Amino acid sequence: MEKVVLVTGASAGIGKATALEFLAAGHIVYGAARRVPKMDDISAAGGHVLAIDARRPEDLERVVSTIIEEQGRLDVLINNAGSVLHGAAEDIPLDLARDQFEVNVFAPARLAQLVLPQMREHGSGTIVNVSSIGGEIALPLGCWYYATKHALEAYSDSLRMEVEPFGIDVVIIQPGIIKTDFEDRTAQDLREISGTTAYGEMAEAMAVRAEAQLGENSQGSDPSVVAATIREAVEADKPETRYAVGWMADKLLELGRTLPDREFDKLVTSAGK
Repeated sequence: MEKVVLVTGASAGIGKATALEFLAAGHIVYGAARRVPKMDDISAAGGHVLAIDARRPEDLERVVSTIIEEQGRLDVLINNAGSVLHGAAEDIPLDLARDQFEVNVFAPARLAQLVLPQMREHGSGTIVNVSSIGGEIALPLGCWYYATKHALEAYSDSLRMEVEPFGIDVVIIQPGIIKTDFEDRTAQDLREISGTTAYGEMAEAMAVRAEAQLGENSQGSDPSVVAATIREAVEADKPETRYAVGWMADKLLELGRTLPDREFDKLVTSAGK
């Protein structure tokens, strides 16, 4: 059945792959992102593109109202847009931490508020919140990013129970290590924020590791793997509540769930040494 789908963060990585995946499956797709020219391939594939800045409430409202005006409904909201910041908790200015929450938690929550009334009216709908394996586990020097993803998962769990009586599904996607440009600034952030502080040695070690393991050197999965999983969830009669997908996702989550905290701490802080 053809669905009207909104994908945020559609200018690159998982978001772009997801928009193209749903278009190929015959759905009506709106891709939204700040970098509109980066979505030309979505337009070329028959999709619609809209400018959005997750930090601007008026943008969120405009995008949802535009889709409903043009299509009469919005069946699927895929909250994929996000940002990431690396540095020691002691070093990161709290205004940057607040911005992480604005983009990664409050923008998805506001979009959900905007789409839910018409989903309830139609008695169906799906909200997909793209989290991370960092929604359950945490590594050093990324505290605010992991805090936002933990918050997004708790929000999603509560929301799922609230909207289920109205025929609406809420799904959490937990990507592992994926080949995208999402963490291209990891090494730079680590050095700029914590490179000359008391955490400098740890920051430099993680920066070197990031340079070796991310970007072109990444062993991560292609974003299309995540996109296919999102479509599987949306098209399922009864989707799972969580989907862990991509390189190392299941393994790291299992370690986080089974190892004692200090054993897990020791494992992740010693990796790559």
